[in-house]
Amino acid sequence: MATPSSSSLGVPSPGFLSPRYRVLLAGVFSQILCIGVARFAYTPLLPVMQQQTWLSDAQGGWLAALNYAGYMFGALLAASIHSIRLKDTLYRLTLVLAVLSTAGMALADSFWLWAGMRFVAGFSSSGAMLLASGLILHWLISHRQRGELGIHFAGVGLGMLVAALAVELMLRLAFDWQAQWWGFTVLAMVLLMPAWRWLPRPMKPAQGAGVSTPRAAIPPNRTFMRLMLAAYFCAGYGYVISATFIVAIVEREPLLVGAGNWTFALVGLAAAPAVMVWDLIARRFGYLGALIAAMALQVVGIVLPALTQSLAGVLISAVLYGGTFLGCVSLVLTMAGRLYPQSPARMMGRMTLAYGTAQIVAPALTGMLAEATGHYYTGLWLAGGFVALGALLLIWLRAVDQTAQRLDAEAKVGVA
Repeated sequence: MATPSSSSLGVPSPGFLSPRYRVLLAGVFSQILCIGVARFAYTPLLPVMQQQTWLSDAQGGWLAALNYAGYMFGALLAASIHSIRLKDTLYRLTLVLAVLSTAGMALADSFWLWAGMRFVAGFSSSGAMLLASGLILHWLISHRQRGELGIHFAGVGLGMLVAALAVELMLRLAFDWQAQWWGFTVLAMVLLMPAWRWLPRPMKPAQGAGVSTPRAAIPPNRTFMRLMLAAYFCAGYGYVISATFIVAIVEREPLLVGAGNWTFALVGLAAAPAVMVWDLIARRFGYLGALIAAMALQVVGIVLPALTQSLAGVLISAVLYGGTFLGCVSLVLTMAGRLYPQSPARMMGRMTLAYGTAQIVAPALTGMLAEATGHYYTGLWLAGGFVALGALLLIWLRAVDQTAQRLDAEAKVGVA
């Protein structure tokens, strides 16, 4: 498959890299832009904005909920599009929207402006998570390469790390909340270029080019979809609480003031290689087996800050949470790619609706609980309980469903 030889954005093609790694790195940069900056810059900036503006716990939760509402809208749109070229066009639009929504946060301290920008940022993040991952899976499978997304999803962890370190640096430079959002806008413009340039536009393979046709879809049965959707809803509820509030939770503890951004950086550092690790675990225990293990560890990571306020406990929590949440997402999306090789977004969209619905409900509820009680502990226990329930549903699914058993078997033998 030929790659474009020029770019309207003027970014040189990294000729020393193979086509596979150019495609994967385009995904990494899209994740850092759409997830790390447009989405996750809000997490370390939330306590800064609360200190310097009128933003309350409840309002902070509602802004996070609107972000995930935008993400869910993007998931619906991605699931409804069948043209690979149209998906590519929408992917590139989401890259631009990630930059614009980041800049929009700096324009004024207006709740409704922020609400609109968080919604747009959420929509843009669906481009990196769903459209980019689908385009990359399509390219990999079409070129007879293993359909794993570990390197692509490493960009989420790297984005979290970048966001945390950037906020810490800008705080040391005495930037206020507004200047920090402008700083992130500059970073977003830089990230846009390789994310756009290095992912080739879908092209019809030339006759005799040696590109294989993806295998036909094998749709899962109703039992599989119902239990998987319920389990993924539970995973989404657990994921979003720490993703949104972990810095605020840490900074609220008198003995941990100043450790919030470093904790979030550790989450990103643990998340960066995590997907590749879970890919390897899936080869040994199957997709469902790996997903159950990831969710069980995530329960511990979520509830630990409610059990202990020590620095060691918080850091262990960060590692367990960061090392598992992306693994859950990647394993589910990889299963979607295996079940629908020619159109992974068909299942990805449905799964993300379940995941996204939880992410709308959970931060709004947690923010209101925090404002009412003065702490986030109740929200953490609820999140941990949901993830534990999801793991139990997956154990049941793995025991009774042939689709789940077949997916596990394919993971173990490395079927391409």
